[in-house]
Amino acid sequence: MPAVARFRNVVIDCPDPRALAEFYARVGGGTPKAEDEEWVVLRIPDGPRIGFQRVEGYTPPEWPRADRNPQQFHLDFDAGSTWEEVDAAHEKVLALGARPLDVEDREKKDFMVYADPAGHPFCLCRIEHA
Repeated sequence: MPAVARFRNVVIDCPDPRALAEFYARVGGGTPKAEDEEWVVLRIPDGPRIGFQRVEGYTPPEWPRADRNPQQFHLDFDAGSTWEEVDAAHEKVLALGARPLDVEDREKKDFMVYADPAGHPFCLCRIEHA
């Protein structure tokens, strides 16, 4: 089926676009480019383009509460094929300012959930490579 339009980017609301773009650049790679104080774009190498837009009065979601600011999206990152690689990524995202939300039962789920500095959930996933 022919596409109606071409995918451009995912846009994340936040209080500080530059800071959040720099956080995700450290997690997934790339270099943030500020178009102005309200809008910053990050193109992740071999991945998506993510836009960060300033929202005054921003309120982060409360994961996993669906009754208040339900999660509208989350980002998944391949953190490696071994738990040693995932553990190393875990330490790095914590050092960058991430906050653990659900890091229990990882062997059953193959992922761990964190909040970025603005409160959006994201996951570090263990991916078995073929």
